Amino acid sequence: MRHSPNGVSIHPDVAALTAATAARLITKLVDVQSRRGTATVVLTGGTVGIAVLDAVATAPARVAVDWSRVNFWWGDERFLPAADADRNAVQAAEALLTRLPVDPARIHPVPASDEVATVADAAAGYAQALAEAAAAEELAPGFTSVDPRLPRFDVLLLGVGPDAHVASLFPEMAGVRTEGQTVVAVSNAPKPPPERVSLSMEAINTAEEVWLTVAGEDKAAAVGLALAGAGSVQVPAAGARGRTKTRWLIDQAAASQLPDRLLDPEGTGPVDD
Repeated sequence: MRHSPNGVSIHPDVAALTAATAARLITKLVDVQSRRGTATVVLTGGTVGIAVLDAVATAPARVAVDWSRVNFWWGDERFLPAADADRNAVQAAEALLTRLPVDPARIHPVPASDEVATVADAAAGYAQALAEAAAAEELAPGFTSVDPRLPRFDVLLLGVGPDAHVASLFPEMAGVRTEGQTVVAVSNAPKPPPERVSLSMEAINTAEEVWLTVAGEDKAAAVGLALAGAGSVQVPAAGARGRTKTRWLIDQAAASQLPDRLLDPEGTGPVDD
């Protein structure tokens, strides 16, 4: 099935991309908090993803967000010891979470390899934590559940690999085909470390908005295939979509193989809503 995203924004370079994404995220969180009081964001790792968090932490507009009422989850995590510098949670803490007045109780990292015995245990533990958060939300006045197994995700951030993987859902592998689960254990990832925990595509697609933030010419083929409507098993990035909005936030290098229909008449500018 072909999927037309709600927005494609092309930025001249990585610095402009990360600054613009940070500004969008702050604006989105302020909007959600004005309507519901609390907001929930699902974080991603990677060079660009962490750079976005750093840009949020230093943006003057960050003070408009009540950071004590923002919930943080992760789309995927490497199954490593809790303090390992390669864990997305550790990098996010350094870039953002320790620099703002965040409520530690609202930070929900994936269980680490020195906390549980196996990657399957970590996935099960994360699924349980998500379900418990969803059950607590059900008690809130006026809350409408999207999926009783999951809390509401207002914004879910994703990077895209050169092979078009998102989170730790890799092309043609079992994880990207998983149905009926919110969290999957990955034991044979094609890039190190081989053991990872990832939200399933089902879970990703419950988010109100999904933002795919991508930079670099090495990602151009993946971006082009995903936005041309490739199959999600072969091109997982093509399967990630928000319930109300899907945003592709990319730099000029990553946009170099975009289909003409997603560019302006001169073939250089962004299409966005």
